[in-house]
Amino acid sequence: MDIQLVLLIVCVVLLVAITVLLLNNKKQSDLSQIVSLVKRSMDEQRESVERQIATGVTNQFQRFDVIQQSVNSTLQSSREEISRQLRSFQEQIDSRLSSVQRDNTESIERINATLENKMKLLQESNEKRLEQMQGVVDEKLQNTLDTRLTQSFELVSKQLDSVQIGLGEMKNLAADAKSLKNALTNVKERGTYGEIRLEKLLADILIPSQFDMNVEIANGKRVDFAIKLPGNGDMPLLLPIDSKFPIEDYNRLLDADDKVAIDEARKSLAQRIRVFAKDIHDKYILPPKTTDFALMFLPTEGLYAEVVQNAALFEELRNKYKVTVVGATTLSAFLSSLQIGFKTLAIEQRSQEVWDTLRSVKKQFYEFEKHLNQARKQLQTVDSTMEKLVGIRTRAINRALRNVEELSDNSNQPQGITSGRLNASGWIENAEDMNEDN
Repeated sequence: MDIQLVLLIVCVVLLVAITVLLLNNKKQSDLSQIVSLVKRSMDEQRESVERQIATGVTNQFQRFDVIQQSVNSTLQSSREEISRQLRSFQEQIDSRLSSVQRDNTESIERINATLENKMKLLQESNEKRLEQMQGVVDEKLQNTLDTRLTQSFELVSKQLDSVQIGLGEMKNLAADAKSLKNALTNVKERGTYGEIRLEKLLADILIPSQFDMNVEIANGKRVDFAIKLPGNGDMPLLLPIDSKFPIEDYNRLLDADDKVAIDEARKSLAQRIRVFAKDIHDKYILPPKTTDFALMFLPTEGLYAEVVQNAALFEELRNKYKVTVVGATTLSAFLSSLQIGFKTLAIEQRSQEVWDTLRSVKKQFYEFEKHLNQARKQLQTVDSTMEKLVGIRTRAINRALRNVEELSDNSNQPQGITSGRLNASGWIENAEDMNEDN
């Protein structure tokens, strides 16, 4: 920049000199000399400038080398300083880590020692408590064992006393059974026993209107019980049930010791059952007033089992005399099936009433569905109204609260500006509320 300025000054000086020479009207030869002089001067100046430029470039390169060396030395010293600081920082960290590790090791050792001591104390305490508990448990077990043994011996003694009393009662019962056996030898008393048991079974399963007692089938012919079955019109169909109790023949069968005596007793019992069946058939089976079969009730299960196991006799009674032998269990099952039939018949007779009731229920259900739909629509309307009210009123309250906050924030502003802003906000909010309500 300095060399260009020097050249510019030289050129200006030369131009001024030429101008002066021209103004003084010098000769042409002088002008040529001046021009040659100027050229030489310019050549010299150019050479001088080139030398100065070369010298300046050399100086600049030297300066650059010095700067580079200075920068390199600075960087080297910085790297060394940073390395030294890093080594120092690493040494500090290592020392701190070693210190922390030592402290942690010491703390862990102290904690382990404390835990060992506490565990030892806890173990000793538990052992003492276990010993105490074992002593208490042993004592309680011993006391309980003594108490239980004492109670067991007392209970065994009481039971032995009860057994003695029971043996005495069994003797009394055997005497009573013998007395009952003697009493049942009377035909009238046996019949009363069978009738009482038959009446109890009928009363337990059927209702009083479904059976009658001591029913007259024909002139002077009365059956013990008759079940009323559905008949033609208002007259029921009667099912005769007569109670029989051939105790003498059955006792002879039970008292028989050899096969011959047993066979004779069984034949005698079968013959007596045939006589009873013929009597029932001739007296009580009178269709259409009665069913075409009747039931013979045997009061004891043993007697019934003895008769039923003779399949030929059972089939003969049912086919020839139209009489079916039943015991207490069999009659209960038969009566239960009849009761189900009675209920089914009652349901069939009242089926029309059931259908009328179902039609009424159906109509009431339609009305219920109608009212339920109305209630559902009203609930939906209330829900939408509440949602609208909650949303709109909540936003309006929030805007009012924001206005209060703006009023608090703008309390330092001029009164006119604040009131104007609030009035404008109020008009805008009122317009929004009207739009949302619509």
